[in-house]
Amino acid sequence: MSTFADTTFTPPEQIRNFCIIAHIDHGKSTLADRMLQLTGVLQERDYRAQYLDRMDIERERGITIKAQNVRLPWTSTVGRHPQNCVLHMIDTPGHVDFTYEVSRALAACEGAVLLVDAAQGIEAQTLANLYLALEKDLHIIPVLNKIDLPAAEPDKYAAELSHIIGCEPSDVLRVSAKTGDGVRELLDEIVKQVPPPEGDADAPARAMIFDSVYDTYRGVVTYIRVIDGQITPRQRIRMMSTNATHELLEVGIISPEPKPSKGLGVGEVGYLITGVKDVRQSKVGDTVTWEKRGATEPLPGYREPQPMVYSGLYPVDGSDYPVLREALEKLQLNDASLTFEPETSAALGFGFRCGFLGLLHLEITRSRLEREYNLDLIATAPNVVYQVYLEDGTDFEVTNPSDWPATSKIAEVHEPVSKVTVIAPSEFIGAIMELCQGKRGELRGMDYLSEDRVELRYRLPLGEIIFDFFDSLKSRTRGYASLDYEEEGEQASDLVKVDILLQGEPVDAFSAIVHKDHAYAYGTKMATQLRELIPRQQFEVPIQAAIGSRIIARETIRAIRKDVLAKCYGGDISRKRKLLEKQKEGKKRMKTVGRVEVPQEAFVAALSADGPADKTKGKK
Repeated sequence: MSTFADTTFTPPEQIRNFCIIAHIDHGKSTLADRMLQLTGVLQERDYRAQYLDRMDIERERGITIKAQNVRLPWTSTVGRHPQNCVLHMIDTPGHVDFTYEVSRALAACEGAVLLVDAAQGIEAQTLANLYLALEKDLHIIPVLNKIDLPAAEPDKYAAELSHIIGCEPSDVLRVSAKTGDGVRELLDEIVKQVPPPEGDADAPARAMIFDSVYDTYRGVVTYIRVIDGQITPRQRIRMMSTNATHELLEVGIISPEPKPSKGLGVGEVGYLITGVKDVRQSKVGDTVTWEKRGATEPLPGYREPQPMVYSGLYPVDGSDYPVLREALEKLQLNDASLTFEPETSAALGFGFRCGFLGLLHLEITRSRLEREYNLDLIATAPNVVYQVYLEDGTDFEVTNPSDWPATSKIAEVHEPVSKVTVIAPSEFIGAIMELCQGKRGELRGMDYLSEDRVELRYRLPLGEIIFDFFDSLKSRTRGYASLDYEEEGEQASDLVKVDILLQGEPVDAFSAIVHKDHAYAYGTKMATQLRELIPRQQFEVPIQAAIGSRIIARETIRAIRKDVLAKCYGGDISRKRKLLEKQKEGKKRMKTVGRVEVPQEAFVAALSADGPADKTKGKK
C-alpha cells in the first residue's frame, strides 16, 4: 500500500484522474468510502462514514462543502493481464452554491463518474454538473447508485440517462455504494474507459493549482495537478501569475492522509508545502513552474468566483468586532469565494459586508463563524448587486440599501437575472409555473425527460431566487422538485428602496431594495413584525414603511400608561380631566426627547426569514 508513496514517478499510462459528480444526496461520499476500502488505502479500524468529509458541519448536515482528492492504487483484472494503476479520485460537492469547487475539480481530471440515484433519477444539479464536464471535454461514465433500495427503478432511469448522454441503456453501470455491489466493476471500467493523462515529461514543469487550504501548523497546503515536467522537494518554484518564488519544503500525495513523496510527475495529483502563511500567494488557477529555466506559457486558469449575494454580518456584542475580523480572514484562507469589507450601521454598529455565492454559502459561513470562533452574529437581509444609472449619466454598483441614491436622481436600475432549471414530476407543472410567474419569471422552454418527469427552464431575477424561492418550490412540489441556477446577465427593472422609520427616524438595518409591486407587502410585513417585537415605551411609537418621502404602511406601538386616576374616586370631573391633561403633556414632552430602544432579539427575529409575522400567517 505504501509503495506508491515511495515511487519516484508513476508512468502517465498507469494513471487515471477522475472525479465523482452528482446532485445532492445521490451518494458521492458513500461511493468514495467504498473505493477507499476496496483499494486498501483505508484500514477497517480507521473507517468512518463519509471519510472524506473532514469538517464537522459537513458531517452534521450530510453534505460535502469542500472537494477532496485522494490517490488509490488499483489492480485492474480487465483483459488478459492484470494492470497496476494509480487512480486519482476527487469527491465534489453537489449543491449549486459550491459549483465553483466542482469546476476546479473537473480541470484536474480526464474523466467523470456521473452518479444518479436509481430511486430519484436525474436532478437539476446532475445536468448542470454534466454540462460542466462536457465543456471540459471529459469522458463521462454514467452510473446508477442505490440499486439496493426497494423504490429503485434502474431500468427506467438507465433509459433516461442514456437518452441525455447519447449512450445505450446497457452502458449505464449499476452500483450500490452502501453494500459495495458493483463498485469493483466500476473501478475496472474507470481504468478501461478514462484516458491516461498527456504531458511532456522532459519539458519545464507546469502544474495547475486547483485548491489550497490553510493549516495552522504548516501554513498553506497547495493542491496541484502536474501537466508537464516534474516537481521535486527542495526545488525553488515560481508562481506564474504573481512571480513569487518559494522553496518546496515538502511534496506529497493524499492516500487518504497526506504522505510525503520523492516528487510528482506528469499527470500526478498531490500537494506542495512552501511554508507560506498567506493563501493569496497560492492562487487557485495559477501555474507553478521552476524558478530557473521554467515554463514561459502559463496554463489556462479558472474564472474567479463572483459573489452573487451580499449580506451584512454584525457581532451582537460590539467588542467582538476584532474577533469577527480575524475569523473572516482565517475563513477566507480556506474559502477563496468569500469576500468581505468593513461597514458601519447606525443601528447595529460595526460589522462587515460579505459576499457569498448563494444562501447556503451564507448560512454555512455564518454557522462556522458562530461555532468555530464562538461568536453571536446578526445577519442583515441578503441583497444582490444592483447597477444604478443616474440622470446625470453616471452609474455605480449598489450592494447595500444604505448606498441607494435619492429616488429623484435615478434614471434606471438594472438587476442580475439567472437561468433557472427546475426538474420535477409532471403533475406539479401548474404549481411551478404559478410560483415562477409570481416571482417575475419568464418561461424559456420545457422538455419531458420521461413520461412523468419534466424540465422547466425560466429566466428569473436573482433577487427573487435568493430569498425564499427554494423553500416555496419544495413546499409546492412536496419536496420532489430540484433546482439549479446560473448567472445570465442583467435587466432593467422597476426597483425601489423601502425604508422602515421608527418615530420618524430610518433604521438602516431594516431597509430593503424590492420590486415596486412587492414594496407594500414588504412594508406591512416588517411593520407588523416590529410592532410585536419592540417592547412598549413610555410614549406612543409609530412604525412606518416609506418609499422616499411617501409612507406606504404604518403600525403603532401603544404607550404604557400609568393609571393616574387610581386615587381619584368621586368628586369633581375637572380634577380627573386636569390629571389626564397633565399626563398627556408629559407624554408629548417625553416623545420629543425619548429614543426608541430596539432590543437585539428584535433585530435577529425581524431579519430572519421566518420572523413572528410569518409564523402567525399560517395560523389565521
